[in-house]
Amino acid sequence: MLRKLVSRRTLAAVGGATALSAAGGYYFLNSGPTYPPSTKETRRPPPPWTPPSREQMLDALKASSSNPAEEFDLLIVGGGATGAGVAVDAASRGLKVALVERDDFSAGTSSKSTKLVHGGVRYLQKAIMELDYEQYKLVREALHERKIFLQTAPYLSAMLPIMLPIYKYWQVPYYWAGCKMYDVLAGKENMESSYLMSKGKALETFPMLKQDGLVGALVYYDGQHNDSRMNMALIMTAVQQGAIVANHVEVTVLNKDGPGGKLHGARVRDALTGKEFDIRAKGVVNATGPFSDALLTMDNPAHTPIVQASSGTHITLPNYYSPRTMGLLDPATSDGRVIFFLPWQGNTIAGTTDTPAEVTATPLPQEEEIRWILEEVRRYLSPDIKVRRGDVLSAWSGLRPLVRNPNAASTEGLVRNHMIHVSESGLLTIAGGKWTTYRSMAEETVDKAVEVFALTPKRGCVTEQLRLVGSDGWSRNMFIGLVQRYGLETEVAKHLSENYGDRAWTICSLALPTGKAWPLHGIRLGLYFLSM
Repeated sequence: MLRKLVSRRTLAAVGGATALSAAGGYYFLNSGPTYPPSTKETRRPPPPWTPPSREQMLDALKASSSNPAEEFDLLIVGGGATGAGVAVDAASRGLKVALVERDDFSAGTSSKSTKLVHGGVRYLQKAIMELDYEQYKLVREALHERKIFLQTAPYLSAMLPIMLPIYKYWQVPYYWAGCKMYDVLAGKENMESSYLMSKGKALETFPMLKQDGLVGALVYYDGQHNDSRMNMALIMTAVQQGAIVANHVEVTVLNKDGPGGKLHGARVRDALTGKEFDIRAKGVVNATGPFSDALLTMDNPAHTPIVQASSGTHITLPNYYSPRTMGLLDPATSDGRVIFFLPWQGNTIAGTTDTPAEVTATPLPQEEEIRWILEEVRRYLSPDIKVRRGDVLSAWSGLRPLVRNPNAASTEGLVRNHMIHVSESGLLTIAGGKWTTYRSMAEETVDKAVEVFALTPKRGCVTEQLRLVGSDGWSRNMFIGLVQRYGLETEVAKHLSENYGDRAWTICSLALPTGKAWPLHGIRLGLYFLSM
């Protein structure tokens, strides 16, 4: 009898352990990034596609004011991440879309980010410590959008492990619990599970790390992307979906149906020729980022500002300032902010600062911000490593378009969420947000535009599945086909594949022969440049 009971209990225990292991194995195998297979052959060029010329685009914009049949459904002002995202969403729904950008595409804030596609570990920390539900919602939405981002633009984004060095024993369970909650919130959309790293392994991974007091490290995963190329991919995708776009075209007047009337378009000036013309549209979307208030004031001089700009400075350092394949996060700088050290195109970028700033067209990094970043770098490195001002290879500053909170003395504590505002004239403004959530922001904006302007799209939102230009014929092994067909250097082929996707075939077809035995094609712009 006892033998039978023990046997049953043993079988139950073994069965339970097996079921738990199976469930854990299923979760492990089904979590992490899912890179969708390319939809076309990746070892040969995709069908050629040439977008309309700028002159053809301008002619289409001008035709809208003289021919009622050519009127646009939406005129989007601003060609950064937000405006380009709205253009992709609206055009893919079958709406007739126009987009104008005062400068070049991605010339402003959208090309000056930290290059991360992330849910926001620091926002999760605030959500927990301050019981802030808005911060929690922002993290949850961003984690969902992070996966979509990596799937719709796979050649421009990838997951990146980020190390968090730990120098106090009590921080081990604290940070471990926070990162595990980050994993849990992502659920099946998680990239890889966070894990603890021993002191020895941390120093092996990053030998320059300060050893004194080091307990170990914690590693979690987020995404990294090429922000400026991503912006261009969105613009190209919008054009492919039927949008008419033009850069270096500035709005000078918002056209209304009489004083106090509704908007029906705008008068614009082509900065390259100085010529002005009208664009007629049923609705106007203000997606100008930190310059949102300028267009709102043009619409209504009595407008109360809604954007509070924050300056974010980054610096570029030599590659030995970070591990080659892993980022590093300082979660508590000398003034309570966070700072990242990330590998980027053979070097290291470090940043960012977060200080209130005036809105200017060309924000410049301040010397005190550069030295502050260097000082924070110095705190994390071994004392025998000299951190020099001369190591700074470049520096840049961007303006975050944070939604204004009149009661906030600083910008560091603001939620990086977005806001949609409709003026009495019908001007629809989308302000705030961040790169990771550009797609959901665009979806919400177009939904609102359809409602406010009584538009009739041919279909609903499809951007969760819509892969950007360059993605369909791309795979992570595509560069091998470029090497074998055109005789390129491996590093050059990888660079082209990871910046242009399947359009790299077109670029290679234009490459001049080197006249050497190897490489056969691809004359570099310089010794240390992978561009040709």
